[in-house]
Amino acid sequence: MTTTTFTPRRSGVQMRRNQNSTRFQSRVKLGPVAHTVLVALMITVLGLIYLTQAIKTTAYGYEAQDLDSQISELSAKKSELEVQNARLTSLERAKNSNVAAAMTSTETSYAR
Repeated sequence: MTTTTFTPRRSGVQMRRNQNSTRFQSRVKLGPVAHTVLVALMITVLGLIYLTQAIKTTAYGYEAQDLDSQISELSAKKSELEVQNARLTSLERAKNSNVAAAMTSTETSYAR
């Protein structure tokens, strides 16, 4: 009777439960300078993204401020026009009212 034993393909690596049996190893090796450059580029890109978002927010703030100033100008014009309308319509009503029609005109004479 012969017994056969299972031997893994890689003799130096022990197989663990629920773990991959292969490992990825990159063929391209980067040095410390390349890593520093890549990190600096990533930080720069993130900074530019942040700046574009901040600029958009500021632009929307300026636009909202302009709209608020236009609203205040138009509301001031509206109130002026309402006052002018009330003044003009009250003079017309006073001239055409029944009380004004019933009034008699007076004659005035001044001493010379």
